[in-house]
Amino acid sequence: MATVKEMRTRIGSVKSTQKITKALQMVAAAKLRRAQAAAESARPYASRMAAVIANLAAGLSGADAPLLLAGNGSDQRHLVVVATSDRGLAGGFNSGIVRAARERIAALIAEGKDVRIITIGRKARDQLRRLHGARFVENYELGLKAPDFNLVRPIARRIIDLYMAGETDIVTLFSSRFKSVVTQTPTASQLIPVAVDPSHTSAFYEYEPDESTILEQLLPQNIGVQLLVALLENQAGFFAAQMTAMDNATRNAGDLINALTIQMNRTRQAKITTELIEIISGASAL
Repeated sequence: MATVKEMRTRIGSVKSTQKITKALQMVAAAKLRRAQAAAESARPYASRMAAVIANLAAGLSGADAPLLLAGNGSDQRHLVVVATSDRGLAGGFNSGIVRAARERIAALIAEGKDVRIITIGRKARDQLRRLHGARFVENYELGLKAPDFNLVRPIARRIIDLYMAGETDIVTLFSSRFKSVVTQTPTASQLIPVAVDPSHTSAFYEYEPDESTILEQLLPQNIGVQLLVALLENQAGFFAAQMTAMDNATRNAGDLINALTIQMNRTRQAKITTELIEIISGASAL
């Protein structure tokens, strides 16, 4: 059984850990407000761009459609883009995204498809490299700054170059969709060929220049926008998950401190009782 001194030392260690988890919780809560605002602000822009692309695509036939929209007619080569955070201490946030990507990769490989991987964030790289290191194309780290177009532009350019070079047929992005502080849902979205939502199609417009010319310029930008929105959603989800995880850790540390304190007090009382019994027994022997 541990001595009173050892228990007191352990209680002090747990209290120090509790201070760290509490500080991380407060930092994550402060950053969550900004990240959530950024993610919610980006959604209307992405939705409006999707609506414009849907309207433009509705006026095109298959032969006139750009390659990024129509596809190349093949689905043998797949590029899987997995976006997570660089850091951990966020419960199952990163693992949920990687698990969804891993399941899709396994299914594609079982179908005989050629799969290649681009990761965004160190956690995706570390978890996928163990099984699929030979399939890696590139890894991008996020750093400490909030995601912006300067970050996503080279990633989008790399994806488009691979597609235009004929090295991939379908590009799928795995990230997290931020719904609330307690709910972040791993999501798969197809980047190339661009998925057109028919519900976004509205009134017919005449465009100048023609639809194909506009889409040639708009579709590459749309890939960057989709990546940026996904990373902003990821950032908000990460801070929400980290805040929840650190809150649970702080509560668990408090419960452990209480349990250790009770155990220490009982050990100390037992020691005092034993010493009293020895004194009384010695006095009686005299």
